[in-house]
Amino acid sequence: MLITIEVPEKLGRQLRAYEDRLPELLELGLREVESPLADGPQDAEAIIGLLASRPGPEQILAIRPSSDMVARFSELLQQSKSGTISREAETELERYLMLEHLIRLAKARALKDLSKAE
Repeated sequence: MLITIEVPEKLGRQLRAYEDRLPELLELGLREVESPLADGPQDAEAIIGLLASRPGPEQILAIRPSSDMVARFSELLQQSKSGTISREAETELERYLMLEHLIRLAKARALKDLSKAE
């Protein structure tokens, strides 16, 4: 399907570097608009919200993913290991990995803060 759109000059210059990947970029952008967490379990959004609310160390240490989130993460890892993962699923996996990394950093900081308080 051919779609023609008009964009501001600055955006046009940015998009020129990705000319061969425009359908992929539009698909990813649309997915972001429709579901900010790439169709992942909604508790990822809750975890992000909690981290953004500046919780205390105890709250951070209590963060646990739901069983649905763990199952989806495991499924994506298996697809990645077997080489059958789609680009979309790979993006979703990368988001889960980034979220896990942020949680680990937050928990390490929370433990440090708790040990200082004792």
